[in-house]
Amino acid sequence: MTVLIAGGAGYIGSTVTSACLDEGITPVILDSLVRGRREFTDGRIFYEGDICDGSLIDRIFSEHPDISAVVHCAALIVVPESVEDPISYYEANVGKSLDFVRHVRRNGCDRLIFSSSASIYQADDGSAVDEDSPLGPQSPYARTKAVCEGMFADIAASGQMRVLSLRYFNPVGADPKMRTGLQLKRPSHALGKMIQAHQEGTAFPVTGTNYPTRDGTGIRDYVHVWDLAAAHLAAIDRFDSLLTTSQTSMAINLGTGSGTTVRELCAAFNQVVDTPLATVDAEPRLGDVAGAYTKSDRAQQLLGWASKFSLEEGIRASLDWIPVRDEMLKD
Repeated sequence: MTVLIAGGAGYIGSTVTSACLDEGITPVILDSLVRGRREFTDGRIFYEGDICDGSLIDRIFSEHPDISAVVHCAALIVVPESVEDPISYYEANVGKSLDFVRHVRRNGCDRLIFSSSASIYQADDGSAVDEDSPLGPQSPYARTKAVCEGMFADIAASGQMRVLSLRYFNPVGADPKMRTGLQLKRPSHALGKMIQAHQEGTAFPVTGTNYPTRDGTGIRDYVHVWDLAAAHLAAIDRFDSLLTTSQTSMAINLGTGSGTTVRELCAAFNQVVDTPLATVDAEPRLGDVAGAYTKSDRAQQLLGWASKFSLEEGIRASLDWIPVRDEMLKD
């Protein structure tokens, strides 16, 4: 089997690519390298370019006519950045995704696995969400994911494509073989900021302490990136049994099933490192919400998937990845 992975040089996409290789699936990477890394494509089939480039996509399918499914991981993902520059986010995440699907469909492929986000839920009280929970995206980034899901569902309802949307919150960790991981040296998410503060010997700012959660800090569902990769593989394997001419689109949550607050994340971090991390309370960031965590019963029932790695294992893998990243990614 051959699968086209859009955004396959990014954090999630490169890990899905590694998992495909381990399972005997041939991944074909398409990435503009705006956020992805060329180093993550070494030894892999790779096309550099944009998902909206129809001629390039035609070439990919011409040279790999056995592509049977597409995994769409290409997106801009930084919440504060989306608040500051929503035009770029709607252009990259929505406009180009529409072009991409048009080109993919024109080449006869009707299987799309969309790497979506649980940030599209109405996450204002720190509770658990399932696939039928109310939607209420509260940042431009989250709204682009919600718009894409709706757009893809409409296209699927017309009979032109089948779409499986995988919704998850915060990935952590790295490929267990350390082939790929988070490429950013200064990431904006909580664990990345914790690692940076720990390295620099500074206090970690807990942004937002008055949310309606058990300790007042934001809550998320931190899932190991290798677990996410396994879920994408299960989605590829079971795609045709889940989606038919009568059921053309579906959303599936991916998560641990238990939420972790920022303070609890700090405590877990301190279980892994030798020197405890100091913290300081701070104001919320632009676009931040109380958060939620995912109920993943549907993933268990339909994909036979459940997360296997603990939060501490994800944190440890993230720390182990840093020296590998610094050696692999020179700039």
